[in-house]
Amino acid sequence: MSEAATKPSARLDDVMLAMDVVDTLRHRQDLVARELDGAAREAQLIEKLRAIYAQQGIEVSDAILREGVNALAESRFTYDPPPAGFGTTLARLYVSRKRWGRPVLALAVVLLVALVGYFGVWRPLQAGQAEQARLELSQGLPAQMDMLYQTIYDETKVQQAVAEAEALRSRGKAFAEEGNRAGAEDAVEKLTALRDQLRQEYVLRVVNRSGVQSGFWTFPEINTDATNYYIVVEAIGADGNRLNLPILNEETGETETVSMWGLRVPQSVYNAVAADKRDDGIIQANEVGRKSDGFLDVEYLMPVLGGAVTRW
Repeated sequence: MSEAATKPSARLDDVMLAMDVVDTLRHRQDLVARELDGAAREAQLIEKLRAIYAQQGIEVSDAILREGVNALAESRFTYDPPPAGFGTTLARLYVSRKRWGRPVLALAVVLLVALVGYFGVWRPLQAGQAEQARLELSQGLPAQMDMLYQTIYDETKVQQAVAEAEALRSRGKAFAEEGNRAGAEDAVEKLTALRDQLRQEYVLRVVNRSGVQSGFWTFPEINTDATNYYIVVEAIGADGNRLNLPILNEETGETETVSMWGLRVPQSVYNAVAADKRDDGIIQANEVGRKSDGFLDVEYLMPVLGGAVTRW
């Protein structure tokens, strides 16, 4: 049993030695080129190989040396790489997967997250927003216009407000049908302003405070021979607070929202207000007009010429 166990070991050692001989011959290409050119010199080659191994303290039999020489000649123990091809490429990729696997996996995860985010979240969100915007333009804004028009129709006490509201609603709905969102929203904004104007209630009176002019006069640029007279007024709401109102400046043509402005009046009214203030420093007849709920304009209690300025 001991002999049977040692035989495979000996055969394995012989094979390993033969492989080492082949490896030595490969690394000593000068030996191979000189000695293997002729079969008659095989003995000399074996002798030199024995000397090489002897220098390393290794004793190798002639049979092993001869086996190694023959194995080199027969290309045994030689690895021949497989020919290039698709299968070979896949095999090499599989073998080197530890080197490229993690980066590729990370890239695949990032790509998957991006695709899910784009097609699963962003695209549906964009589509939902676009649909919501379409519905608002085709249904929501026109419904707001109808509601505002109906409110103005119910609350107004002058036909002018109804006519203005009807014109704004028609224009706004036309914009909505054309897909002009800005035009439709502008119509809603103007209808809202018209409704709010109808609901306003305030008293327009001459400003009579220390350090603030109650009136002034100017020469208009287009006619320096004429003189324009203004009284400085403010709107006081039902709660006693001053209101900021949009006022068209007749000199610049621009509308500004202000709390005080100059209202152009005849010279006789200007003189009367000035005399009232000179009397005792207080303007007793300071109420110029009233703006009531349901009306668009102020009902004036004294003659006015209609123009106004916001800066003086």
